[in-house]
Amino acid sequence: MTSITDVEYQKFTKLIFEEIGITLSENKQTLLESRFYKRLLEYDLNSFDEYYTLCKNDCSEKIEMLNLITTNETYFFREQEHFTFLKEFLSNYRGATKIKIWSAAASVGAEAYSIAMLCDTILPANKWEVLGTDINNHVIKKARMRLYQLTWSEKIPADLRLKYCLKGKGKYEGMFLINRELAKNVKFQTNNLLEPNKELGTFDIVFLRNVLIYFNMQTRKKVIENIMINMKVGSYLIISQTENLNGLNIDSLEQVQSSIFKVIS
Repeated sequence: MTSITDVEYQKFTKLIFEEIGITLSENKQTLLESRFYKRLLEYDLNSFDEYYTLCKNDCSEKIEMLNLITTNETYFFREQEHFTFLKEFLSNYRGATKIKIWSAAASVGAEAYSIAMLCDTILPANKWEVLGTDINNHVIKKARMRLYQLTWSEKIPADLRLKYCLKGKGKYEGMFLINRELAKNVKFQTNNLLEPNKELGTFDIVFLRNVLIYFNMQTRKKVIENIMINMKVGSYLIISQTENLNGLNIDSLEQVQSSIFKVIS
């Protein structure tokens, strides 16, 4: 097996940072090597430097490379405290307009569909919508399929599982499908958080969980400032319980819970 050299690794980390803002430390070198090696085999390349050149010259392959880097763990109803907050917010909502919620690092859609289940349980279908975005186009395709391993359903509360999850049969044995009616109010698209996305509109709640840990301080601030474009006074930003906004000096955000912030100006 061809090994990646330090120089090759540094070239890839620079490219990855420039494209999506993710900072890879030295201890990720083996991980990157293992994920990229199958692409060397695919193209019958002799070195990682040859693969780097291919990524630089071929936009579609560069996207494939970035997809390999941005595949992260996810599951339904992750960090239950956030869904307790969401349930309370939805139950107390008295506004005349539709609630809009953004799952800003949606991966394969488990977070977006978890949000949708609570929305649909509490509000009429014409009173809510969920947008899920991710830079990885492979996971967005999976999210749109609505099909998951049956073991993933164990994290879904029993009443919601019964209402919104269809158990697979035949060739789909061991899988489950998210209810089509629920999915009508959930949209998915690719998106880069390093860029302003004003065209997405304004949201009442933004879930930005397990994303900031991959960025340095400067990139974190840039991502938060971009997302703030899509928020208004009274909107809420929810980050992971393992993350924080320390040192970012975002004066327009007020912390209301350990990982939940409210836009105040």
